[in-house]
Amino acid sequence: MNITFRWFGRDNDTVSLEDIRQIPGVKGIVWALHKVPAGDVWTEEAIEEEVKYIQSHGFHAEVVESVNIHESIKIGNADRDRYIANYKETIKNLAKHGVKVICYNFMPVFDWVRTNMKEPLPDGSTALFFEKKIVENINLQTMANDVINSSDLTLPGWEPERLAKIEELLEEYESVTEDDLWDNLAYFLDEVLPVAESHGVKLAIHPDDPPWSVFNLPRIMKNDADIKRLYSLSDSPSNTLTFCSGALGANRENNTVEIIKDVAERSPFLHVRNVKIFENGNFIETSHLSSDGNIDIKNIMKQLSDINYDGYIRPDHGRHIWNEVSRPGYGLYDRALGIMYLNGLWDAFQSVKKEEANYVSST
Repeated sequence: MNITFRWFGRDNDTVSLEDIRQIPGVKGIVWALHKVPAGDVWTEEAIEEEVKYIQSHGFHAEVVESVNIHESIKIGNADRDRYIANYKETIKNLAKHGVKVICYNFMPVFDWVRTNMKEPLPDGSTALFFEKKIVENINLQTMANDVINSSDLTLPGWEPERLAKIEELLEEYESVTEDDLWDNLAYFLDEVLPVAESHGVKLAIHPDDPPWSVFNLPRIMKNDADIKRLYSLSDSPSNTLTFCSGALGANRENNTVEIIKDVAERSPFLHVRNVKIFENGNFIETSHLSSDGNIDIKNIMKQLSDINYDGYIRPDHGRHIWNEVSRPGYGLYDRALGIMYLNGLWDAFQSVKKEEANYVSST
């Protein structure tokens, strides 16, 4: 198990690499060039500068999240080939500097949707919250403004330059069906997977968050059936999944323990977090502790221990605790607690395996 921590950069994060070094067991930083617009090439110079800075603090920089997909690729516009060519160049440049996994998503317009960035929990902490009724009735521009105004820092998937074109993008997506989106994903993968494979890079798609349609936009990475369809598009070892327990688990019908059993071998990167789902379909993010939410984090970690999973894991989002001021969902304290919980589960399951093996060998 290779524990990592998502970090947004020197001038774009309340958490420093010096802070992260104090969390036991963290080996790598999940990073990105967040100021590069979707569709542009990540230059070797910019990549090298960031990688060297991360490595100077004792971390590897082998996982990038995300190299965002330009909307023209998702929609299937005439200029998509230009942006795909740029994506190929970025893959090559990242590979030259040791990147092994690129997390991406194929969600139209929004990478994720929440209605309250700081919903109170019973213990006094706050967390990201999704209320179905609000999404069904809110003016989209109002929601975008609320998200942008929730932090002075950039929020992945809600960049101002993207949100400035919301109405225009929604009009373009009016004629795009789920099958169209699948076709456009297949076209993209046919082009980029040979490049990724030849450079030893795995492309790991992130599930839809939440895993159902919002604002009448198509969604194609919602459940186990969609994951199987993804794999059917290509048997390339570079065609992989970023398993996210919180994104998939927001739908009660998705059994995240059964899903991880099926996909762990083809998921080089995992997001592990918990959510509490309410009877009306609303959900709130909680601590990582299994009993605090509806996701069986304990048994997810057991499945990973059983196969001696050696891929990359990060604790994903966290609550806002102990008066910490941070980017919504991305503070230091609760994600550090999440890492310690994951480490504790892993150590316990690994110890049991060793004891059982020793018992067998001695009898």
